Amino acid sequence: MKVTINDVAELSGVSMKTVSRVINNEASVRQATRDKVMAAVKELNYQPNLAARSLAGTKSYTIAYIYDNPNAYYVIDMQNGILSECKKQNFELVIHPCNSKADDIIEEITSMIKHSRVAGVVLTPPFSEMPSVTERLTDIGVKFVRIISGHKVPDEISPCIMVNDFDAAVEITQHLIDLGHKDIGFISGGKEHKSTFERIEGYKSTLVKNNITVQEDLIIDGEYSFESGVSGADKLLQRQNRPTAIFSCNDEIAAGALFASRLQHVAIPKELSIVGFENSPFSRQTWPKITTADQPNQTIAQNATALLINEIRGQKTDEICEQFTPKLLVRDSTAKH
Repeated sequence: MKVTINDVAELSGVSMKTVSRVINNEASVRQATRDKVMAAVKELNYQPNLAARSLAGTKSYTIAYIYDNPNAYYVIDMQNGILSECKKQNFELVIHPCNSKADDIIEEITSMIKHSRVAGVVLTPPFSEMPSVTERLTDIGVKFVRIISGHKVPDEISPCIMVNDFDAAVEITQHLIDLGHKDIGFISGGKEHKSTFERIEGYKSTLVKNNITVQEDLIIDGEYSFESGVSGADKLLQRQNRPTAIFSCNDEIAAGALFASRLQHVAIPKELSIVGFENSPFSRQTWPKITTADQPNQTIAQNATALLINEIRGQKTDEICEQFTPKLLVRDSTAKH
């Protein structure tokens, strides 16, 4: 027979209401009582019916992850991080992919939230950087947490996880300069992502700091995709005075750039150094493995979800912002010039 909340209450010697308060992580329960209830939960292998909990009362125990990102590895890391924290805190997760450029995107998000009875939303770029989205969520009273590129919190309307792409791009560019590279190409990601601009600015500022002229014709517009890496590298390698290194805005672009270089019989890293960003599987599945910036996306997602659930439960903390700076990870795709 299925174990019920009544079985847990009977074994632990407390009321069903107390069991419910422990399962919902309410702060008003004594630690000794909490330990007794959790021991009973473990012994009986009790699995709370989260959907029934939401329907039985006014509280919702469901959060949503809304995303529009072509990088499948980024999305999977985010999903896994959010899901692990949801399981830990007895919340359900609704995953909602959508098109951030659609004319009716605000109505779509609003409808999903109401239909799924969502208590909170995890926003990643570009949604986390769209005022129209955050304004609507504020208007309808739904809690949200934003994962944003930058090093300074833009406002106090929600908890934030800041990813310091600028400083990481500085470290990557300086690594190439220290290897003797001066003609460094740059293949950008989509302009709807703030991370693209943060990484370009980190690249440019480091060149200037090292008295190297910024060559705008070495900066190629692109998207966060393998195909952008291929076409971007083709353009850079067709130049008469082609670069000796390429800074790719993410690992998928870098893998595409490496592929294009191989087709043109350019030796990596002997003739051309290539760097990526994020430390996704793309950077480890190529040969040579790609130098990159290690961005712990699962940890970022986990921490964002913990901040969001605290907000939903009204457990205010002094820290509503956390910051991560991706760290340089040197591999075999870069060498001295």
